[in-house]
Amino acid sequence: MTNYDDDLAFLPLGGTGEIGMNLNLYRCNGQWLAVDCGLGFGGPEHPEVDVMVPDASFIAERRDKLLGLVITHAHEDHLGAVAWLWRGLQCPIYATPFAAAVLRRKLTEAGLLAEVTLHVVQPGSTLALGDFSIEFVSMAHSVPEAQALAITTPYGVILHSGDWKLDPDPVVGPVSDEATLKRLGDQGVLAMVCDSTNALVEGHSGSEAEVRRALPELIRNLSGRVAITCFASNVARLESIGLAAKAVGRQVAIAGRSLRNIEAAARECGYLADVPHFLSEDAAADVPDDRLLLILSGSQGEARSAMSRVALDTHPRIALGEGDTVIFSSRVIPGNERAVGLVQDNLVRRGVRLMTDNDHMVHVSGHPARDELRRIYALVRPKYSVPVHGEWRHLTAHAGLAEEAGAKPLMLEDGDILELAPGRPAIIDSAPVGRLAVDGNRLVPMSGGVLAARRRMLFNGVVIGSLVVDEQGRIRGNAQISAPGLFDAEDPERVRMEAEFTAAVADLPAPLRRDDFALAESAKASLRRTVGKRVQKRPLVDIHLMRIAG
Repeated sequence: MTNYDDDLAFLPLGGTGEIGMNLNLYRCNGQWLAVDCGLGFGGPEHPEVDVMVPDASFIAERRDKLLGLVITHAHEDHLGAVAWLWRGLQCPIYATPFAAAVLRRKLTEAGLLAEVTLHVVQPGSTLALGDFSIEFVSMAHSVPEAQALAITTPYGVILHSGDWKLDPDPVVGPVSDEATLKRLGDQGVLAMVCDSTNALVEGHSGSEAEVRRALPELIRNLSGRVAITCFASNVARLESIGLAAKAVGRQVAIAGRSLRNIEAAARECGYLADVPHFLSEDAAADVPDDRLLLILSGSQGEARSAMSRVALDTHPRIALGEGDTVIFSSRVIPGNERAVGLVQDNLVRRGVRLMTDNDHMVHVSGHPARDELRRIYALVRPKYSVPVHGEWRHLTAHAGLAEEAGAKPLMLEDGDILELAPGRPAIIDSAPVGRLAVDGNRLVPMSGGVLAARRRMLFNGVVIGSLVVDEQGRIRGNAQISAPGLFDAEDPERVRMEAEFTAAVADLPAPLRRDDFALAESAKASLRRTVGKRVQKRPLVDIHLMRIAG
């Protein structure tokens, strides 16, 4: 790849052309700045994994030129991958107090807190890193202290919006700093790299204050247990729920590690001061049903979340049923519709009443709808628009709106290196991109053999044939076949396959049967044919071969 030492360029490694896994890079005169480092979830598209992170190998190979990583806000899709990828980056991290508090807990769990240099920067402050001069601009969002970044370089100013909205009454934190946005526009902005999540939604995203006003009256008329699920990091929503419960005489208990971590971080930073401390799920058992309100993790149908386990009646401490109510105080992220629908179906099957944002004022989005996008373009007036944070249909809708506002849209996706200056902006190169699956305590390439085998096992099953042969290659006893997910242990079809497989191996040439490798490979091919003929599938096939004396 060509080295460029005298230019200004933008490179997304994640989050452009997709929802989640935001990882953005800026290059100025050969030095690099990283903005955000988030994760994504597998969902129905990738049932073989729970959590994914972007492949950061491109910048890890250039970490000697990486000045730092700046976090715009404390959502998982913007900071959740730091603990997984930092060892490859080895750079200082800059975050506002709340994002830093959330990140410290993640780094502690990963055993990295003592290694990472984490600088706390105040909202609205400035930061100088090499040829990058960064001004933090406070923006309203569904998490405290969300910041846009005004990045001044020798080639011009880039406004990196982060996640934002124009909420007239965000209830936690200030409104978006329109005065600073206008000042930047008056001074001149070369390009705005901007959130596209709701670019297809006409109108305004709504105000958190509307939800806060609606919740008490909604809950007041409910009997039995009430459970609410929302995005764990939505501190304003947690406060709204806590205040609503207080107003109607209910105590609040929370279930889910993510919720407990966010509550701790929020209280550490001075948020939730007007809300009593939430009870543990153990303490919830001592509260009468009509006096209890539960906040459960799992608004997106995550399989291991508290809400999913409650819906399946497998949670060890919390049960919901006839006469209880569950409120989904969140939107469904595109791609999660099936998972959320399954959880809701399981709840209804148990007699639970559901309330969602389709029929009640229980949620407003944290991302800008089209009227808000029009407003920010009127304030900032960038020469160029770079839509990010969305799938292709979102990016395209955003580009059309930007063009209407007088900004020239520049379309790109993960891996495209967009040179913004000097000269006319253009995609000049590409960087390798990809996804890594979080698999226990390791990262595994999504495109590698491990997950390919797992996907094959998931959809086609796995068959293991066991053979015992002597030194002369004679088969001792009958071959055994194990095929979990394809045949039960007592299935007569399995017994017939074992006999056919034994005969097929016995017919192999004697010299071949005396060579362990050749025998295993030939037996594998025979077993694959035997199984494929009977089940019309191509399962993953393996052979266990034991050679004995005799």
